[in-house]
Amino acid sequence: MGYVSPGREYTRDSRYLTTRITADGREGLPVEAGRYRLVVSRACPWASRAVIVRRLLGLEEALPMAVAGPTHDDRSWTFDLDPGGRDPVLGIERLQEAYLARDPGYDRGVTVPAVVDVPTGRVVTNDFARITLDMSTEWTAYHRAGAPDLYPRALRPEIDAVNEVVYEEVNNGVYRAGFAGSQEAYASAYERLFARLDLLGERLAASRYLVGDTITEADVRLFTTLVRFDAVYHGHFKCNRRKLSESPVLWAYARDLFQTPGFGDTVDFEHIKRHYFLVHDDINPTGIVPAGPDLSNWLVPHRRETLGGRPFGDGTPPAPVRPEEAVPPDHNPLPSRPHTLR
Repeated sequence: MGYVSPGREYTRDSRYLTTRITADGREGLPVEAGRYRLVVSRACPWASRAVIVRRLLGLEEALPMAVAGPTHDDRSWTFDLDPGGRDPVLGIERLQEAYLARDPGYDRGVTVPAVVDVPTGRVVTNDFARITLDMSTEWTAYHRAGAPDLYPRALRPEIDAVNEVVYEEVNNGVYRAGFAGSQEAYASAYERLFARLDLLGERLAASRYLVGDTITEADVRLFTTLVRFDAVYHGHFKCNRRKLSESPVLWAYARDLFQTPGFGDTVDFEHIKRHYFLVHDDINPTGIVPAGPDLSNWLVPHRRETLGGRPFGDGTPPAPVRPEEAVPPDHNPLPSRPHTLR
């Protein structure tokens, strides 16, 4: 399964299924508790955004979640974590089946996150950027009491602008470096990535969060790349000017979010490593999964509270993770270690 095109820079296929689920059904299908199933992999940074936002907003009951295994082949993500290798609700072995149920001639990427309409078994959308925004703006009837406003109306232009730059130069930037097909393409991606990380570090030196004084969608989107940086991108994708843990401001910022309920408690480092080092066999042909890095430093105090800010604004932290959705203790330092959340 190849990801690198020799002699060329990496270009992401962004042809997504953009049907929306809205409160009034005006752009596709209506919001309806229990009707849809959010399919994710904890390995995938794009899917991890949806896992975090769903948890912060308290949508567990309204939008049930299926977790695919950390690896896939050129056909699809699979439900190999479930008994019998089938999702217990959708009854399918591969996410590809839900895509083909919508379009038998579907020839694009079978990606996560994906929202599946349970009654028909068809994928509704895999537009990862829109899915989380709609969770914030269209699923409000099912938000928990105390849910934070992750996409406040007054800050949306600034959030959108930050998100666009972070996507182009950081979220997707690590992939442009890792999947570069030439030295020139790699060098360009590498320089753009670290130039932007430097600027983000400067921005966050004086501000606890990216936009405003509370956690927003912008922080969620940056976090899912930062949390994978030392474990995967530094070595596997050759983003090795320095580790995240060698960048004082960004490292403290990432730890602050990791130690905030709804962020770190969704992260499965074992799934992350297995996905990248096993699936990208043209980059890592031996299939060896690294034993490290040591994860205990994610719990070192971050001291970011001295910058002020209120993580959840006027809201409250989410309740503890449901047992059936908890990350195994040996895949994450949080469940088995005491820590202070601020």
